[in-house]
Amino acid sequence: MQERLKDRYIDPFTDFGFKKLFGEECNKELLLDFLNELLHKEEGKIVSLSYLKTERLGVSEESRKAVFDLYCENEKGEKFIVELQKTKQTFFKDRTLYYSTFPIVQQAIPGDWSFELKAVYTVAILNFVFDEDKHNTQKYRYDVMLTDIETHKIFYDKLTFIYLEMPKFVKQAEELETRFEKWMYVLKNLKRLENIPDKLRERIFEKMFSVAEIAKLTEDEYQDYIDSLNSYRDLQNSIDTAKAEGKAEGLRDLQNSIDTAKAEGKAEGLRDLQNSIDTAKAEGKAEGEAEKSIKIVRNSLRAGLSVETISQITGLSPKEIDALK
Repeated sequence: MQERLKDRYIDPFTDFGFKKLFGEECNKELLLDFLNELLHKEEGKIVSLSYLKTERLGVSEESRKAVFDLYCENEKGEKFIVELQKTKQTFFKDRTLYYSTFPIVQQAIPGDWSFELKAVYTVAILNFVFDEDKHNTQKYRYDVMLTDIETHKIFYDKLTFIYLEMPKFVKQAEELETRFEKWMYVLKNLKRLENIPDKLRERIFEKMFSVAEIAKLTEDEYQDYIDSLNSYRDLQNSIDTAKAEGKAEGLRDLQNSIDTAKAEGKAEGLRDLQNSIDTAKAEGKAEGEAEKSIKIVRNSLRAGLSVETISQITGLSPKEIDALK
C-alpha cells in the first residue's frame, strides 16, 4: 500500500475532488445547499435536484458535444450547469454562453413554436480572474442577465450566468458573515485546512469535511484522486513555466500532455489544455511586448530623448514613461 498524502482533505479544484463533493448522489445535499445559497434571490428555494447526463447534448451526432462538470435539473424543470475552471482561458465567457444553448435547445418541441422555456442557470467557479476585472479587487461575484442598455432593467430573466472569481475572495474564517461566504471560504481553502473552523460548525459543512477526508477514501478512490491531483499540478506547472520562460519549454510540456492524452485515448480535458496553450501564448506575447517597450523607454531616457519623443516612439503615455524613470 502506497504512502498517503499528508493533506487531510481533498482539493475541490481537481476533477475528482469536485465530483466527489458535488457530483455523487449520496452527497447531493451539498450541491443543493450551495446552489440555494448562491441563487436564492433569483430562484427561490430549490427543493430537489436530479443529475442529468453531461454528454451527447449536441443536436446531432456530428455536432460538437458539450461536457459539463455538473448538469442537473430541479423540481420545476429548470436546468443548472455548474462548471469548475482551473486555468485561465481567453474565451471562457464564450464557452459558458455556448454551453447554455444546449439545455435551451433540448426544450424545443419539433413543429411547435408556442412553447415556454424553463430557466437555465450557468454557474462558473473560477480559479483565475478575468483580465478586464483585475482592477476591481473587491468584486468576486458577477451575476449576468439580459438587460436593456438604457433602463438597466432585466429584459429576460430565464437565462442567468454567475461567475465566481475565487482568487479575489480573501476573507479569513473569523471574518465570515453569511452562509454563502462560508461556501466560498471552504471551496477556496479546504485543501489547506487541518480542522473544521469554528465558523463552519454547521451540519452541512461538517458533512462536507467528512466526505472530503482523504483517509476515508477507498484505495481505488485514492488512486483516482492522486491521478487527478497530478494532472492538475502538471497543467498548472506547465502554464506557469510557459508564462515565466516566454512559452518555449512550458508550451512544449503542454503539447506533450495533449499528445500523450491523444495517444491514450483520453479525449476529456484536451480542449481545456489547448485553450490554456492559446491563452498562455497570448499572455506571453503581451508580456514580451511590454518588456520590449520598457527596455526602449529606459535606453531612450539614458540617451537624453525627451518624454514626448519617447511617447511617439513607443505609444506609451507621458505618465507611463514618467513612472519608468
